[in-house]
Amino acid sequence: MDCATATAQTACFVPDALSVDVEDYFHVEAFADRIRPDSWEQYPSRVVDNTRRVLDLFARAEVKGTFFILGWVAERFPHLVREIQAAGHELGCHSYLHQCIWRLTPEQFRSDTRRALAAICDAGGVEVTGYRAPTFSVVSGTLWALEILAEEGLRYDSSVFPVRHDVYGMPSAPRSAFCWDLGGNCRLPELPMSTVRLFNGNLPVGGGGYLRLLPMAYTSWGQKRARAEGMPFQLYLHPWEIDPEQPRLQGRWKSKLRHYRNLHLMESRIESLLVRGRFKPLENVLAASGEAHTLPLVAGQYASGSSVAAWA
Repeated sequence: MDCATATAQTACFVPDALSVDVEDYFHVEAFADRIRPDSWEQYPSRVVDNTRRVLDLFARAEVKGTFFILGWVAERFPHLVREIQAAGHELGCHSYLHQCIWRLTPEQFRSDTRRALAAICDAGGVEVTGYRAPTFSVVSGTLWALEILAEEGLRYDSSVFPVRHDVYGMPSAPRSAFCWDLGGNCRLPELPMSTVRLFNGNLPVGGGGYLRLLPMAYTSWGQKRARAEGMPFQLYLHPWEIDPEQPRLQGRWKSKLRHYRNLHLMESRIESLLVRGRFKPLENVLAASGEAHTLPLVAGQYASGSSVAAWA
């Protein structure tokens, strides 16, 4: 029985999606106005130990996920990439220098993507097929980047967040898995980040700052709502989010709030979600999603904007 014929009493099995954006605490967009990539080497790295903690967390819960790895990290710590792969997780690409796409030209984006893929593939020895943009920066004005991803051999994207936010967001994009029509019979599957629909708007749910800043009851409600709608619940995190002892960086009050609040709660919240989930890597979730509807790649058609999600 497929989802089209499922009754209200018998829901289709759709696995939950589990992903990790493998970056260090000094890579984040919250402090990008003060910390440039050419100064990253000055900061003590904690990404290896923190990622190993994530691996241990997943092993205890007996779940597998997709690790979107920053090329900068893969190049410096290739053994970490191999540890992730050896644990049975999918390797994905999170760019090389964690630069939002809207700051890059197409040529710069292609170069960054190629460098990241080379670093991850050299370390892991496997083909990388999935991509997640830094800061969910696939938005209405950067849809051109999807064509480049397909040209560079990527086979799916997970960068669209169908919410309004002060930094990112594509609120009119579909909330469930779909395909971008790139022309010439070329399609690029997209697995958006999780949202719940309320009062004619989308609310973000499922990970990162939303899991740390918002009440756990809200996240649990969102997980149940996603399942009731037959959509995957996508739980995502960053290794630095389970590290409350990380060095404190100088920044704007909003940046510090977003980055540091409730770090001490994150690991226990993730554990509580993992034990009641059915989490799989994104490639498996897309395969289980069936035939997805297709959207034309038209810049400006999918509005961006700021409002409800601007705190996280």
